[in-house]
Amino acid sequence: MKKATKPAWLKTKLRSGPNFQELKDIVNDHQVHTVCQEAKCPNISECWERRAATIMILGDTCTRSCGFCAVKTGKPSAVDLDEPRRTAEAVKKMGLHHCVITSVDRDELDDFGAEIWAETIRQVHEKVPGCSVEVLTPDFQGAAEHIQTVLDAKPEIMSHNLETVERLHRKIRPQAQYQRSLDVLRQSVKAGLQTKSSIMVGIGEEKAEVFALMDDIRDTGCQIFSVGQYLQPTHEHEPVHRYVHPDEFEEYRIYGLKLGFSYVESGPLVRSSYHADEQVLQNEILYPQQAPA
Repeated sequence: MKKATKPAWLKTKLRSGPNFQELKDIVNDHQVHTVCQEAKCPNISECWERRAATIMILGDTCTRSCGFCAVKTGKPSAVDLDEPRRTAEAVKKMGLHHCVITSVDRDELDDFGAEIWAETIRQVHEKVPGCSVEVLTPDFQGAAEHIQTVLDAKPEIMSHNLETVERLHRKIRPQAQYQRSLDVLRQSVKAGLQTKSSIMVGIGEEKAEVFALMDDIRDTGCQIFSVGQYLQPTHEHEPVHRYVHPDEFEEYRIYGLKLGFSYVESGPLVRSSYHADEQVLQNEILYPQQAPA
């Protein structure tokens, strides 16, 4: 396959001002990981400069080997029981009003990391009053009781990503299951939580498959949806099949609103936690937008 040429609309401006450096120092001092760094997010300088970051718990080594993800794969270190406290302290020092937390997959653990997840949510709520918590979780191998452990800790937003269309799951997310991920969203909606999911495009899907995927996600009751361009993190990962034009992203945004999503973030540089803080602060996720006629 011929390598696609990166278009002008994917260029980002480097912002490395005082906020960026301060957040970097806080992350290092508290020995916490961020998906911004581990996943090589193209928006890191923009987000950190406006004091927004996505913290990654349960270490920095994943038990899965997804074809799109830059987070390292291997045998994780032992669970750090002090990590929830340090995470909450870091959130407090960052001065966040909305905190996004994600994690690696820990399939080797009996509860897949659910209790550490729950304790982290509780610690942030306790130590940073008024800070809303958005969690981007793995699928916990579909174990409803462990998913419920996280839901019972009452994050303000529960997010779980489908990442790609059903046909590509075996290739791109070999240890995940399409229907199992939809079930995670259903359980979150049933628990009464604001629920969110994200996908990437340009990794081999067809446009009709994206619309079908959006239908499936909305059918779970999920309220918030985002879609962005896949970017190949290393030569060992799945190559970019195509760079999706902004006009196509606008098609997905309009279609999502017509489906009934309360909020749709769609664009080349969008990631699952991109502008998550602004969505909450502007109440955009609380007051559904009107879909275009």
